[in-house]
Amino acid sequence: MKDYLVKALAYDGRVRIYAAVTTDTVSEGQKRHDTWPVASAALGRTMTATLFLGAMQKENQKITAKIEGNGPIGTIIADSDTQGAIRGYVTNPHVNFVELNEVGKLDVRRGVGTEGTLSVVKDLGFGENFTGQIPIVSGEIAEDFTYYLANSEQINSSVGVGVLVNPDTTIKAAGGFMLQLLPGADDSLITEIEKNLAKCPTVSRMIDSGETPESIITLLAGGEDNVKFLETIPVRFECNCSKERFKTAIISLGKEEIRAMIDEEHGAKTECHFCRNQYHFSEEELESLYEEAK
Repeated sequence: MKDYLVKALAYDGRVRIYAAVTTDTVSEGQKRHDTWPVASAALGRTMTATLFLGAMQKENQKITAKIEGNGPIGTIIADSDTQGAIRGYVTNPHVNFVELNEVGKLDVRRGVGTEGTLSVVKDLGFGENFTGQIPIVSGEIAEDFTYYLANSEQINSSVGVGVLVNPDTTIKAAGGFMLQLLPGADDSLITEIEKNLAKCPTVSRMIDSGETPESIITLLAGGEDNVKFLETIPVRFECNCSKERFKTAIISLGKEEIRAMIDEEHGAKTECHFCRNQYHFSEEELESLYEEAK
């Protein structure tokens, strides 16, 4: 199954539901960063949750989510746009624990930490940004994004994200859902939705068993009669880095730094944090950038 995201409304437009399969996308992140299982789960969950936030935005707006916990993984960063492009990385990719958590799953909470912050930056275009920040409430990622939406966006939501990792550290299944209450959702509807959520298996198990975003949405909505599907968006790991962007970054360092690269290193090798693509600059290229720098 190719990765994709589906948007839908349910219960006569009183509930918004997004669901996505992100197995290949998370797998690409795992391979690029050589993440070990716990780090893979944390990165994959963060990327999937950020994907939903990106899909909520207006055209050409972007979202960057940063989790800074006190666990050994360190900082986790992911960003996404409205068209299903997502990328991310963790500071320390080689984190794993032999012991599982109390429910027999990878101990993501221990890897992320239970103290710290989740920050979300919206790039609104034209140089304008909006930043929301909340304290980490669990370190399990889904609960943290749920808390963010309720407190910073003022939208009562339920976020479910999951990653299954194979014994050889490859990704077996990944994906998630985001359910949000819209105006008109009363107490009886909330009770019904809570029952639907309680009946759902874990999202990664649903995806591993062959459930699609459409079938996950139908399950969350209590049946296909309650659902109106709106849009399907392909999802992929995509990075917008380029040698030109790194040229601009090097120029911004100033003449003194560039001269040191030329005299001491006789060139420069740069690497993108998000995708680990490398860009090499020769002495001649650096000399040219030196002339452009202030």
